[in-house]
Amino acid sequence: MLVDEAIIHVLSGKGGNGVVAFRREKSIQKGGPDGGDGGRGGHVILVGDPHLDTLIEFQHRPHCFAVAGEKGSRKKCHGSDGADLFVRVPLGTVVRDLETGDFVADILDEGQQVMVAEGGQGGLGNDRFKTSTHQSPTECTPGGDAVERSLRLELKLIADVGFVGLPNAGKSTLLNASSRATAKVGAYPFTTRKPQLGIAELSGDRRVVLADIPGLIEGASDGAGLGHDFLRHIERTKAIVHLVDLAPLDGSKPADNYRMIRAELHAFSPTLAEKPELVVFSKIDLVPEEERAKRIRRLSTELGLGKLAKKDATKEALREDAPVVISAATGEGVRELLERAYALVKGEAVPTEWRR
Repeated sequence: MLVDEAIIHVLSGKGGNGVVAFRREKSIQKGGPDGGDGGRGGHVILVGDPHLDTLIEFQHRPHCFAVAGEKGSRKKCHGSDGADLFVRVPLGTVVRDLETGDFVADILDEGQQVMVAEGGQGGLGNDRFKTSTHQSPTECTPGGDAVERSLRLELKLIADVGFVGLPNAGKSTLLNASSRATAKVGAYPFTTRKPQLGIAELSGDRRVVLADIPGLIEGASDGAGLGHDFLRHIERTKAIVHLVDLAPLDGSKPADNYRMIRAELHAFSPTLAEKPELVVFSKIDLVPEEERAKRIRRLSTELGLGKLAKKDATKEALREDAPVVISAATGEGVRELLERAYALVKGEAVPTEWRR
């Protein structure tokens, strides 16, 4: 189960108090001040863990409290420092202060550590206050206060490519066909109810991380449907693969569907909408063979994609924004899609053999 939001309450350790003590031994006259310092309180530290992929743990354990430092003792003994509390979170976790909304951290790397609550400093014992003119000090200082705060954790999946499109555009089927993922597939809207990740293996030890995002509908940027909750996951992707169903069951126009999704991306985040995009015409197997070429050409023209520079243009002259035509069910076009997606992510030119 993917839980991508959580609220936690963190409390660092209070610093241990310094103490007032005097050395009193039979063989040592005028032993003087002998009180030790208190120990530092423990910090609360968030740590990036690549083995975690959800925030569900914090649904049951929202409180994260570090250990307080021990007070000082006689014979100038320093109190023990409180143990730091290391809280492991998935990579891609954005941390904000719950009360102010201020950004705290973005945890992206394995082992990355962010201290979100600093432990209190230990207090000073009376031995610290002795001077040549003040040989019997009776003052000490208390330990520093603990830091308490509430944090909002928001998980944004880290993927190279994010699949977007209307419900039932074929995103889950494509993810399963291009990786070892086992996303749920069904002939009804919103089959995908949580983001899914998959890794597509290409030749030469190349790979691309794919994310299947729940289908978007009109008004998703304002909270309609399921898409609003998961649009944040696309923000981290380097490129977008936009699936357009060539044969919508509801009789809608593919070009209108494409424009609607683009409008929702712009409404949610202009930065997101500016990401490199690869347009994919899906479910070609559902279109009669005699209509395929005509339908692809018409939709490409409506969307302004893949036009030839000249009538006699060769493959080298074709535009790299030509759509990819696929059938995830039969595997047609999937390899081309992955190769072109990889080139888009890496900022490389599309290999000639994959241009249209």
